[in-house]
Amino acid sequence: MKNTHRLIISALTGAVVLGAMSTGAYAADNEKCAGIAKAGKNDCATSANSCAGLVKVDGNKEAWVYVPKGTCEKIVGGTVVKK
Repeated sequence: MKNTHRLIISALTGAVVLGAMSTGAYAADNEKCAGIAKAGKNDCATSANSCAGLVKVDGNKEAWVYVPKGTCEKIVGGTVVKK
């Protein structure tokens, strides 16, 4: 039973580490673009809400989504959010 428990813990730890690594790579290849998110599709909180996905109107100037680098400025209404 101990070996099974260790195997499960190792698998979960590996999944968490891989998830954290992939998130960093994802953010490095993308940029935050405000003003283009559809209602309920924003990636992070704004001054009016506390969580992703809670923006109630399309094109909220504070709500941002990740887009591939260099794309945001090509989208009408898009503004790159400085980190």
